[in-house]
Amino acid sequence: MDPKDSVLQLKGVGPKKAGALEKLNIRTVEDLMFFLPRDYEDRRKRTRICDMTDGEVTGVECEVAAVVSGGYRYGRKRTLRVTVTDGTGAMEVIFFNAAYLKNAFGKGERYLFFGKAERRAGRVQMIHPDFCRASEAKEGIMAVYPLTKGISQREMRAWQEAVRPMYAVAEDFLSEGFREENRLCDMEYALENVHFPTERQKMLEARYRLIFDELLVMQTGMMAARHMTDENTGGIAFSKEADVSKYIDALPYELTGAQKRCVDEIERDLESGRMMNRLVQGDVGSGKTAVAEIAMYKAVMSGYQAVLMAPTEILARQHFEGMKKAFEPYGIGIGFLSGSLKAAGRRETLEGIKSGRLQVIIGTHAVIQPEVEFHRLGLVITDEQHRFGVRQRVKLKEKGENPNVLVMTATPIPRTLSVVLYGDLDVSVIDEMPPGRQKIATRSVGGEKREKCYDFVEEQLKAGRQAYVVTPLIEESDAMDVRSATQVADELKRRFGDYSVALIHGAMKQDEKDRIMEDFYGGKTDVLVSTVVIEVGINVPNATVIVVENAERFGLAQLHQLRGRVGRGSHRSYCFLIFDGGSETARKRGEIMESSSDGFYIAEEDLKLRGPGEIFGTRQHGLPDLKIADLSRHLRIMEHARREARAVIRRDPELKDVENGGLRHRVVKMFGDDLSLDL
Repeated sequence: MDPKDSVLQLKGVGPKKAGALEKLNIRTVEDLMFFLPRDYEDRRKRTRICDMTDGEVTGVECEVAAVVSGGYRYGRKRTLRVTVTDGTGAMEVIFFNAAYLKNAFGKGERYLFFGKAERRAGRVQMIHPDFCRASEAKEGIMAVYPLTKGISQREMRAWQEAVRPMYAVAEDFLSEGFREENRLCDMEYALENVHFPTERQKMLEARYRLIFDELLVMQTGMMAARHMTDENTGGIAFSKEADVSKYIDALPYELTGAQKRCVDEIERDLESGRMMNRLVQGDVGSGKTAVAEIAMYKAVMSGYQAVLMAPTEILARQHFEGMKKAFEPYGIGIGFLSGSLKAAGRRETLEGIKSGRLQVIIGTHAVIQPEVEFHRLGLVITDEQHRFGVRQRVKLKEKGENPNVLVMTATPIPRTLSVVLYGDLDVSVIDEMPPGRQKIATRSVGGEKREKCYDFVEEQLKAGRQAYVVTPLIEESDAMDVRSATQVADELKRRFGDYSVALIHGAMKQDEKDRIMEDFYGGKTDVLVSTVVIEVGINVPNATVIVVENAERFGLAQLHQLRGRVGRGSHRSYCFLIFDGGSETARKRGEIMESSSDGFYIAEEDLKLRGPGEIFGTRQHGLPDLKIADLSRHLRIMEHARREARAVIRRDPELKDVENGGLRHRVVKMFGDDLSLDL
């Protein structure tokens, strides 16, 4: 067997299993080797049923007393209930949608169950525990892997055991000298002790090496991409005579102090002659668009074109409509470009861009297509920049000769992370909200108050308003007892029979999502049921209430982003967070959301509260997905990796040296199409 071989070479992996593994981005033996555990279970720990405490994760050896199949929980999930005893007490083991397990348990036979114990009304339960026959039980520290439908922990562990001999031939892209200098273990040691640890210390050493690797590769890729675009730091100097005060004075509102500070920072950049590369970070509703308009006005008054790229057509159109009204009194030609434009309109727009007749262009990724030629591009703005890959932003910049670049995001980033994530960018923060903006009334409630929440939604619908309902999953999952978007949409269509209910989720094609959002924006749809695809979206001023189902499944920063979908009009708005999980962390999250509307404070609190998993999706920040590193917990390792990545790029900016071949391969694999290293 070779690391480059397909997983189909493994015993027990046929086309169906290979398809499931591909959903986990596992196609080769090497992919499997580097598919890392998300957690560990200490199977050496055993507890008697009578000694179990609520929330304890442990193992218990029991005898099966009874097996009952066929009941339903919450009217939707078929259950299998196994009653087991160990001589000190009885416990109920529950599986959802798992009728296939009915014959797995024999009455009077002994099994080892490992999972989280829950005490409810004096009874002990375990829901979906791992299990095996007591005679087959293995003691030790067991890896727990993130899985997908069709793959079990038992299978994943068996496949890892099968590829274990390959750890010895895994490529180690860090030299022995580098490893010694940075006190890192070698790759064989890392893989062996991350998958099959015998001691906690060895596992920690292995994880440190692999976390460092991932962060080094990420930081090297980011710095290489920035080097590509920043080789020539000379930029376009906008005219100091192009006074923006005329535009600002004519605005129907006064800029906040934070907006004024941001405008001053941008104007200094634009007049400096050094290519601007600035991030504007501001909470939902803080006024980033006004700042962008002022920068575009400065560009046009200096004799240059400005382009703004938005992630979706409907958001781009909303920007276009607003900016057309803002710029037309100044005689500024503004154009719109998207893939849906008809041929005649597209030709006319392309001609206007090339001739310079159109000075401001708003569009989707269509603005980076090869046939789009600018007359004199001086400013590039990307809205919700995390939706664009590095390569897309590079293509847009290449439409001019080192145009100034402004990227905007409404996702608050904890200040403790921003220096690490954006250390090579100039960052402007709009941390002040315009006066008069209404605070969204937020309530966190338990699942038992769900009906009251929807009664309130119905009152809002009767008043002519619209509502969002957000769920964590598209469809039901056997492994998670959460409400899905499809299920909730079906329920609400029955409940709100007199109103239009639509469903939108990330698996839909972009044009379908745009059409559904257009209908909601236009008032054709009353209730929009969604996954987090609406986290960053358009302004729908008539939407006054949002309900987040299974709010315990979302991080604080994400809940804050979702809440920002409402409160955009003149009507009072509301947010209901339904927590079906009663953990202490969930309770604290609810309290924080009720007490604060400051996205930066919430992001910092999220950083303090969260456990394993993402505080925010790395894709929200234009970064690749991370498998083992955690940007909130591994700051010290990140800073270490960043220093080393900077040293590598300083010595070999294009990663052409033979000694950096392995690192280059890792960078290209991690970033994929988002990064083009011209090597």
